[in-house]
Amino acid sequence: MTGVVALSTPDLAFEGRLREVLRSRVEFIELIGEDLIAAGGKRTRPLLTFLTAQLLGAGPGQPGWADVVDLAVCVELLHSASLLHDDLIDDADTRRGQQAAFRRFGNVVSVMSGDFMLARLLTLLSGMSGGAALTRAFGETASVVCEGEVLQFQVAAYQDYALDHYLNVIHGKTAALTELAASAPATLLGAGAAQRDALQVFGREYGLAFQMQDDLLDLAGEEAVIGKPVGGDLREGKATYPSLLLLQGPHAAEARAILERRAGQAGDVERMRALAAQTGAFEATRQEIRRRAGLAVAALEHFAPGEARGALEDLAAREIERAS
Repeated sequence: MTGVVALSTPDLAFEGRLREVLRSRVEFIELIGEDLIAAGGKRTRPLLTFLTAQLLGAGPGQPGWADVVDLAVCVELLHSASLLHDDLIDDADTRRGQQAAFRRFGNVVSVMSGDFMLARLLTLLSGMSGGAALTRAFGETASVVCEGEVLQFQVAAYQDYALDHYLNVIHGKTAALTELAASAPATLLGAGAAQRDALQVFGREYGLAFQMQDDLLDLAGEEAVIGKPVGGDLREGKATYPSLLLLQGPHAAEARAILERRAGQAGDVERMRALAAQTGAFEATRQEIRRRAGLAVAALEHFAPGEARGALEDLAAREIERAS
């Protein structure tokens, strides 16, 4: 990423502000907050907020930069709150190599700590320029995240496999938040509608490409590489892009049977992997990921070349490389 060192990205100052916002007089809430900070992660979503703010001309030391940092904190809080809830829903044992919060503290503490994060981000948004519009955007995104999570279970329960459902699910799981992270600085900084729309497209298409790649690896990857058993989505009755392609081809009946029984028979996952490889479903998925990432890059043509734009293009290009 050429020259990215000149850009402001989530750093120790960001982590310090995140810790400050999560401060509570209740020890268990503070401990969950500390776990969040210590676990780190890629901080991709706040990174998008930092980079797009700089793309729009903001920068450290300039008036209003503190609000950009707080906006990135809000994005991370919304993401982290959703993860606390997701881990409980998914009955997960770990998160980023650490014991899941609900395993350590119990369901009530985990859920209420997630709600605490949501309350904190609302407090921050209320004091920002464009606070009403930002609050609306965060609220709408939270709604989409919830709908995507529930729709995923609904599709599996009804066995109502369709591409539109899949796209709505991964938009809710990932792309809605990357879309918000990328476009919220335009609202904060008073950018024009064309710039805000372009950043929404970038964030949405980047997020879709990212989640499609993760879903592809769940079936096409190797356990030693992805760090978990392959076929997890199949075992949960989730039809991802390669499976949906199989449902449209000559092996549709067999693929549907495997999905409907949630890969419950020996060899089911291996058979779906073989079918997806033989029919070109894996390669077609990779092509779709490249197309989505290309759309994200194209959206940035609304902005002058520079380090921030280059860093954002590199993020999208990384998904193209992962799909190669």
